[in-house]
Amino acid sequence: MTAPLNAYLADNFAPIRSEQTLDDLPVVGKLPTELNGMFVRNGPNPQFPPLGRYHWFDGDGMLHGIHIHNGKASYRNRYVRTNGFEQENKAGRALWGGFLDPAPSGSQGGFKNVANTALVWHHDRLLALWEGGEPHAIAVPSLETLGSYTFDGKLNSSVTAHPKVDPITGEMMFFGYALAQPPYVKYSVVSAHGELLRTVAIELPVGVMMHDFAITEHYTLFMDLPLTFRLQRLQQGKPALAFEHDRPSRFGILPRHGDNRSIRWFEAPSCYIFHTLNAYEDGDEIVLIACRMGGTSVLGASSGSHEGDNRQIQTDLPLLHRWQFNLKTGTVQEQSLDDRPCEFPRINEQYLGRRTRYGYAGKSAPTATPKFDGLIKFDLGNHSSQTHHFGTGRYGGEGVFVPRSGATDEDDGWLMTFVHDEAQDTSELIVLNAQAVTDEPIARVLIPQRVPYGFHGTWIPAV
Repeated sequence: MTAPLNAYLADNFAPIRSEQTLDDLPVVGKLPTELNGMFVRNGPNPQFPPLGRYHWFDGDGMLHGIHIHNGKASYRNRYVRTNGFEQENKAGRALWGGFLDPAPSGSQGGFKNVANTALVWHHDRLLALWEGGEPHAIAVPSLETLGSYTFDGKLNSSVTAHPKVDPITGEMMFFGYALAQPPYVKYSVVSAHGELLRTVAIELPVGVMMHDFAITEHYTLFMDLPLTFRLQRLQQGKPALAFEHDRPSRFGILPRHGDNRSIRWFEAPSCYIFHTLNAYEDGDEIVLIACRMGGTSVLGASSGSHEGDNRQIQTDLPLLHRWQFNLKTGTVQEQSLDDRPCEFPRINEQYLGRRTRYGYAGKSAPTATPKFDGLIKFDLGNHSSQTHHFGTGRYGGEGVFVPRSGATDEDDGWLMTFVHDEAQDTSELIVLNAQAVTDEPIARVLIPQRVPYGFHGTWIPAV
């Protein structure tokens, strides 16, 4: 009897095997002449058939880039050639298991840094990121891997997939977490010139999966959420990673250059957050906006769904929420901002850490696997939204905001994302006018090679 095909190895989740460079791509519509730079997106693309059970998070990182200059576009895709990738390439087969099956038969155990999750552009350097290890430096625009990057040997932790770059000071903040042993979190600040200035430990009662965080003009926010790792569960034959829906969520706020002695913790109802939209200061309050779930079943963890009144409540749906933490009174207010599931939230990052009026997120499709069938533009000022629908059978990714040079309006720019047409099995980059998101794309860059669904991207200006 044939085993059912893993959904993350099928259709447009399936990997592609070729690395290509394709120039002068066909464009439907017109690329703005002032739009010059490179859109790059990261995502999983296993080099070889996986050992054991495969999770979407396991695949080797592959970068897909569209270089735009003077109204013309070119495409290239390249693997992130980590040490693990090179070892498997030499062996001609997979050597590591994955999150769901770390030590299957024929593997060498442990986890491989796949550098497959996100990207950050800082101090004229592109880094490919995976939260369980060090980043990898990537050449632009070739997308060739330059090697692992450790900030001149100063790095002594893993690096989150979502560092924050202050648009005013140029500083980059990141953290790394450890599941099994303290200190469970290390927090680092990098200067505008790329120097790792300091790393401090942040104390938690137990290891948690901490995917993202947030910054404001003066503060850094950590999220101690109840997706915990406990070896006691493993000894009882249960998953070590589980969502504890009876445990409150804790939000830690510390001055940007502070340490564990200056952090303040605020409690809120149990939840899980993969991605933050933004945070900012408002008088005595710190405001956080993020996609909130009641629980999560990621990596096989219990989702925290529970039964009541003879019905099961599904908690994995991410909804945009706002938290207000009052530094003076210690109180917390929490409010739902929209009732449509959405994820991968982004803003105009020229306003990161400051009050923003607009946010953008992928509109979750009602499908068995995580897909976006549109992009939502949230107007947080007047509590409204607009949606760009990709069309029947068309699914896209994260909408990356690209500001227009010299713009004075926060939403003056473009949204970019890859879209796949499942009926035609074709992929393209769409460019939307962010001030008219319900309109048809102003440009569609047609790509001769299929672009599998992936994770996070960035825009690199004028490369």
